[in-house]
Amino acid sequence: MFSKEEALRIKKEFWTNFAETYPRKWLLYDTKIKDFSFKFYVDNKKAQVLIDIESRDDEKRKIYYEKIESLKTILLEEYLPEAIFERNFYLDNGYINSRIWVELTGISLNNKATWETIFEFFYENMDAFERFFYEYQDYISDLEINT
Repeated sequence: MFSKEEALRIKKEFWTNFAETYPRKWLLYDTKIKDFSFKFYVDNKKAQVLIDIESRDDEKRKIYYEKIESLKTILLEEYLPEAIFERNFYLDNGYINSRIWVELTGISLNNKATWETIFEFFYENMDAFERFFYEYQDYISDLEINT
């Protein structure tokens, strides 16, 4: 078990090493769609690359999710065959998001021996998510075009 300070140091070192290994600007929150973002997540059991649709307006959240869901076959066949779709993803704080993600298990943020595997997983999957998004961005972002 690590102290809080040691855990923070390891986390900072992890993200610094990732940025140095794959020095590029990721799309993340710069989607031009309010409450629609790409995220990296890692803990001591799993790593994830995900799209979070976090709108508190349930109708908007539903529309954005359904737009991506309508492209599910393309996303799975051409970009991310392991993607998981969840219309109502319950967060620990009680909020509901819609989420599409891929996951890698058997790794640990605290185990430096798994960092390279995590970095490769992050790079390959976020790159695929971004390519998918850029290809279908106009359709996804336009609320006037229904699914």
